[in-house]
Amino acid sequence: MLHDLAVRRDRDEWIVGRMATRTFVALPRAGARAVELLGEGRDVARTAAILRDETGEEFEVTDFVRDLAALGFVARIGDRPVAGGGPARASLPWLRPRQARFALHPALPVLVAALLTAAVVVLIRRPDLLPEYRDLLWSPHGSLVLVTGAAAGWTLLLAHELGHLVTARAAGVPGRMRLGTRLQFLVMQTDISGIELAPRRHRLTAYLAGIALNLSVASALLLVLALTDTGTTTHRLLSAAVLLALLPLPFQLMVFTRTDLYFVLQDLTGCRNLYGDGLAYARYVVRRTLRGPRPGGATGDGDPSTRLPPHERRAVRLYSVVLVVGTVACLTFMAAVTLPVDVTLLVRAARGLGPEHGLAKNADSAAVLVTLGGVNVLWVVTRWRGRRSRRSAGSD
Repeated sequence: MLHDLAVRRDRDEWIVGRMATRTFVALPRAGARAVELLGEGRDVARTAAILRDETGEEFEVTDFVRDLAALGFVARIGDRPVAGGGPARASLPWLRPRQARFALHPALPVLVAALLTAAVVVLIRRPDLLPEYRDLLWSPHGSLVLVTGAAAGWTLLLAHELGHLVTARAAGVPGRMRLGTRLQFLVMQTDISGIELAPRRHRLTAYLAGIALNLSVASALLLVLALTDTGTTTHRLLSAAVLLALLPLPFQLMVFTRTDLYFVLQDLTGCRNLYGDGLAYARYVVRRTLRGPRPGGATGDGDPSTRLPPHERRAVRLYSVVLVVGTVACLTFMAAVTLPVDVTLLVRAARGLGPEHGLAKNADSAAVLVTLGGVNVLWVVTRWRGRRSRRSAGSD
């Protein structure tokens, strides 16, 4: 007997998964049919006989059931329960799908579009409201700018991820928020595994919910900004807030770091694992370039993309170029700009501590060390925990 499984057809395959453990797999038509028959309570022999009658081919249903058991899809075999993974931990478990249903209402994208349109109209009429980097320096005290910027930035980041979580929960997907790393970036990410089984509109809404929230916040703040007097503290703070809401959006274009737009791209191209397949193909090309083709090898010898359907193969090969170029550019920028700036600021802050400096100087230096140093330490800890988790999962 199988656990409660969800099934959705996707092109020439069927996505089958167990929402409780957020485990999913793509199966051909015969595999999906076997899951259907087994789920109806038929035994292995009867399932094999029905498949043989329907297709004229023999299927190793026993091996197939073993694979399903390894995925945690089998509840019991005969009267013997099968050990499987327990329910995955979810963030905000008290939030029910019916309470989050508003996030998938068709009127919500219209409201977001109307808010964004109003903000654009205001900007056209008053281009002086367009924020610039100087707006972030709203106070002459650097520590105050840094601390408030960090607080506002993390608040907006949490709201961004809550947008993903609430939308996914409305589609019946548990979802879990946690810290993660993308190259040199410390990020908060929401695992919404299971959204693959939802209709396309729900999937794309869940992927784009965070971007929509940032744009909505920035638009609303801009409309309020237009009502304030220029030069006041309120005006300066609102300008900084607008810019902080917009700053994460260019990062979303970095699809080589698996941003929100990466998942949109993966869905629209019909790829199962665009990043993993793109990385495998990029490694293959590098190895082949360094050592040359194997003697007597065929054109596709060792090429992992040849196992993919044609539409996936083209997308994966193009994405691999973006992956390599983007990753190299990011790491180069980190080595040439970000790292030297961080080290310089931390060294200056450390030198600014001591009894020979005034209270304001010590407070300013301490704020820089806590804020900037804390982010870097958090990145190292998060990176280490992520690697340890992946090693543990690989050893299970």
